[in-house]
Amino acid sequence: MFTGIITDIGTVASIEKKAKDIRLSIYTNFDLNKTDIGASIACSGCCLTVTKKIDDMFFVDVSNETISKTNIGSWTDGTKLNLEQSLKMGDELGGHIVSGHVDGLATLISLKQEGMSWRLTFEVPKELGGYIAPKGSVSIDGISLTVNEVKGATFGVNIIPHTWENTTLGRITEGGKVHLEIDMLARYVQRALAYNK
Repeated sequence: MFTGIITDIGTVASIEKKAKDIRLSIYTNFDLNKTDIGASIACSGCCLTVTKKIDDMFFVDVSNETISKTNIGSWTDGTKLNLEQSLKMGDELGGHIVSGHVDGLATLISLKQEGMSWRLTFEVPKELGGYIAPKGSVSIDGISLTVNEVKGATFGVNIIPHTWENTTLGRITEGGKVHLEIDMLARYVQRALAYNK
């Protein structure tokens, strides 16, 4: 489990293809002496398992299933990633509960600066639109964000300067695709309603 509060921007160091899967090495500022092999790190919203570590770099294996549901297949050497280590008992829950399981890809359709902040509008696959509500939470590339408004399969968020400067959102352009994770509570409510029809 994660909170959606990004604590480092990592960099893809290398990509090794292994049949349909891939192995990534990622540079980080985390103190990896405190990170166990088998620990989870959210990499731009995807929960991935540390399989090896060397100095300031950790390795993860990504299955074909994960590649098919995310944009990890488009990552290259030098790609910047939002990183968050898994939540520990007693940690501050500053964002919302994020599982690191990507539900789909959202497309940025509008980016406008408003004062010191930025207004971003995303379009999501139609089947995910019903899970997003005004003033609810979503995770975009691992970042916990509050939804401002929803219209059909589009929704808007407002990004403050701190988030803009300390995550990868400052590098996004219109037409770009990001990892979307809907709020866990919304997922269960929707399932209960569908089941009880």
